[in-house]
Amino acid sequence: MQDFFKMGKKRVTFKHQHLDLLELKSTLKDQERRVKASLCSATFFTTALKTVGLVLFYYVFSIGLTFYNRRMFKNGHFALSITMCHLLLKFVAAGIVRSLMECKSEDPRVSLGWGVYLKRVALAGVVSSLDIGLSNWSFELITVSLYTMSKTTAVIFILFFSIIFKLEKFRWSLLVVVLCIFTGLFMFTYHSTQFNLEGFILVMTASVLSGMRWTLAQVVMQKNELGLHNPIDMMYHMQPWMILALLPLSAGLELQSVSTSELYFRFTDYSVLMSSIGMILLGGALGFMLEFSEFLLLSHTSSLTLSISGIFKELCIFALAYFVNHDQMNFVNAIGLAVCLLGIVIHVVTKAIYSE
Repeated sequence: MQDFFKMGKKRVTFKHQHLDLLELKSTLKDQERRVKASLCSATFFTTALKTVGLVLFYYVFSIGLTFYNRRMFKNGHFALSITMCHLLLKFVAAGIVRSLMECKSEDPRVSLGWGVYLKRVALAGVVSSLDIGLSNWSFELITVSLYTMSKTTAVIFILFFSIIFKLEKFRWSLLVVVLCIFTGLFMFTYHSTQFNLEGFILVMTASVLSGMRWTLAQVVMQKNELGLHNPIDMMYHMQPWMILALLPLSAGLELQSVSTSELYFRFTDYSVLMSSIGMILLGGALGFMLEFSEFLLLSHTSSLTLSISGIFKELCIFALAYFVNHDQMNFVNAIGLAVCLLGIVIHVVTKAIYSE
């Protein structure tokens, strides 16, 4: 009799296990259909095409400014003061473009009251200024490879602040994406490089600020009641706070050096001065277009997508350096590239699923 009951229990257990297996298969099939429907929908293709166009537009100016910074700041040419000039140029350019837009549309552009301006925009502007200033300053002290390795940690801080500000819901897939990208980038750029503690602290501080910067910028741009979804309006309102935040640092640390430099105030050759001014104007133009493309991409996607787009850009630069300049890439670097690309693919797929 006991054997009979044992056999009955085994049959019931087996039946439950069979039902659980069928339920799991059904769930997986539903999920598979959901993924296929998301990836093959017209909405996904339209959104993907628009996003790719915005990313490519961003890449042109981002890569251009990267090479500009490498040339401009590698010999310690007053990073904070030049960044201040770029901020002033961007503010003037944004004001001119806003005026032209007003003349064309005959409608006044958005203008925030002081209370809202202080509460909503000030912190984003100050953090943005410190991020850019410290990043450029670190170029004087560390190599580009160490800078890239360190600054890529910004994707972790962007995820952290995005969850805090409720821009992203915590999902394990997001954590997997960030870990894949961070691990892959570390492996991809891993090699012996000149280490400078002061420069490393600067770039890591900038990385934390970068996470806060783009999260706050997304909050400001995507709040419809503020009306700053247009990149030009956003730039115009951000620049004054960026200038105010960086002015004490640039004046206190570099004013005396700039005033006694033969490249600027103590110049002896007008051609040298004009060349220096021309380089600053070029950097200002690149900075204006880069910030415009960043805010344009941010207004249509998210700070996390913007960060991952920037990471893919760095991968492209490293890959071009390998194939064109024959830079060395070992087995660890190749594995890192594959892991990083895997993280980007996971991000694209999960975005398609959860946006449907």
